[in-house]
Amino acid sequence: MKEILQDMSYDELQSLVLSLGEKKFRAAQLSAGLTQGKKISEISTLPGSLKEKLLERFEDAPVQIRERFTSADGTEKFLFSLSDGNLIEGVAMRYKYGVTQCVSTQVGCRMGCSFCASTLGGLVRNLTAGEILSQILTVNALLLAENAKKEGGMPAKNARAVTNIVLMGSGEPLDNYAATVRFLRNVTAPEGAGISARNISLSTCGLADRMYDLAQEGIPVNLTVSLHATDDEERRRIMPVARAWSIEQILKACENYFEKTGRRYYFEYTLIAGENSDDAHADALIGLLKGRPCHVNLIRLNKVSERALSPTEEKAAYRFLARLEKGGISATLRRQMGADIGGACGQLRAGYLSSAAAEKIAESGKNGAK
Repeated sequence: MKEILQDMSYDELQSLVLSLGEKKFRAAQLSAGLTQGKKISEISTLPGSLKEKLLERFEDAPVQIRERFTSADGTEKFLFSLSDGNLIEGVAMRYKYGVTQCVSTQVGCRMGCSFCASTLGGLVRNLTAGEILSQILTVNALLLAENAKKEGGMPAKNARAVTNIVLMGSGEPLDNYAATVRFLRNVTAPEGAGISARNISLSTCGLADRMYDLAQEGIPVNLTVSLHATDDEERRRIMPVARAWSIEQILKACENYFEKTGRRYYFEYTLIAGENSDDAHADALIGLLKGRPCHVNLIRLNKVSERALSPTEEKAAYRFLARLEKGGISATLRRQMGADIGGACGQLRAGYLSSAAAEKIAESGKNGAK
C-alpha cells in the first residue's frame, strides 16, 4: 500500500514539491486539485513529470465509491473501497442548510457496543487522516458535479456541497486519536476544505482520557458522547467501554471540555425498548444532566438484524422527550433517516461482507460438486 497524499498539511505539500525539484506554487495547485476531489492523475494544472513522481509514491485515489444507495427520505449511503481492498461506509444527510456527511474513522470497531453493527467483526485497522478526509472530498465532488449538471453549468470554484461533518460512522474517533486530530487540522485549514470546527461533530463512546487531550488541541469541534444509560451497571451491559470509564469520569471530562473550549457538549441517548426508555430512566437522566451546559440527542434504535435489541415505539420516544424537557433538559428526538437503506453505522459494510462470504461459499460448493 502506497502513502496517502491527503494525509499531508499544506506546509508538508510545499516541502514535498520542493524536494521533488518543483516550484513552491505547485503545492497550491496540488492542494486545490485534491480539495476538489480529483485523483492525482486528474489534476490538469500539474505537469506530467510531477504527477509521475507523485504516483510512484502515493495512491492515486485512496478512497473510491463502490456502491451508492438512496433512501426514500433523500439520505444517501456510500460504501467506499480503500486502496488495500478494505471497505468502509458513510452517509450524506440533506437538510435545509446543506449536506451533513457522516464519516468513518476506522475499518470496523473494537468498542463492542451491543446495539451497533460496526463492531460485529471487530477492528480491522485504523484509517489514516487522508482516508478520513478523502471520504468527504469524494462525496463533495460528486454532489457538486451533479448539482452543476442539473443547473446546466460547472461547479463554482471553491464551492462546497458538504457543509457539515459528523465523525459518527464506523469506528471510535478517539481510539484513532492521532489520525483523527490530523484530519481535523487538515479539514479546517483555510488552504484546504476550510470547514469550520463549529460545523464538525465528533462522537465518542466516552474515552475520558482522550476527551481531556482533545480539549487541549485548540480545535473546538462539537463533542458528542454516546451515553445510552443512566448508571454504570446498565452502561457496562450495553457498552463494554464503560468498564474503563465511569459516567462520573465522563461528566468531569465534559466539564473540562466546556471550560477549555467554551463549547457546550452533547449526549447521544439511543432509546432501546425494555432497556432504557421508561419514565424512571428519563428521571435518572434529568438527575445526571440538569444544570449542565449540554444537549441530549435522543435516537430511536436502528434495528440491526444481528442484534436482539429493538427500538422504542415512536409514542414512547416522544413521551421520554417531553419528560426530559419538563425536567429542564435541552433535548431533541432525532428523526430516523436512511432506515430503508441500512442507515445505522456498519450495516451496509456488514451486509456487503456477509453477502460476499455467502457467494464465496456457494461458489466453492459449486466447484466442489464438479
